[in-house]
Amino acid sequence: MRAFVAAYGAHPLHLLALLASFALAGYAAVRLAESNPVGVAVWFVGAAVAHDLLLLPLYAIVDTALVRTWRHRRGFPLGLPSVPWLNHLRLPLMVSGLLLLVFWPSIFGLGTEDYTAATGLAPDQYLANWLLVSAALFGLSAVAYAVRLRRARAG
Repeated sequence: MRAFVAAYGAHPLHLLALLASFALAGYAAVRLAESNPVGVAVWFVGAAVAHDLLLLPLYAIVDTALVRTWRHRRGFPLGLPSVPWLNHLRLPLMVSGLLLLVFWPSIFGLGTEDYTAATGLAPDQYLANWLLVSAALFGLSAVAYAVRLRRARAG
């Protein structure tokens, strides 16, 4: 086992999970490509280009601005221990932004006729649901940060 970990760099379960995810992704790609291979290829290339040329610079700028604006400093005010907080903001921002990116047509009420015709449901709750999920994400992150602060203060 030690030789495997030394050679591979991680536990064998990591390799197993990685192979399973590749198998699942391959199966999904084959199933999608059966129906419309050109459309899937265009979507994949478009998504890669949109991510690399538009989204990556955008969220890199936002993250850099956050880091520069609120640097983690020693000597936290009010005698509280200094606990790194930035990831407690990054994670809910990332998940909320990803949900917004995936569901933006429904959140902003674009193309609702097709949605109602396909599902028989009214899409009028997407904005409220996205806001509630985002608030829950930030709330859970704040609770996790408060727990970390309390543990650091007690320890």
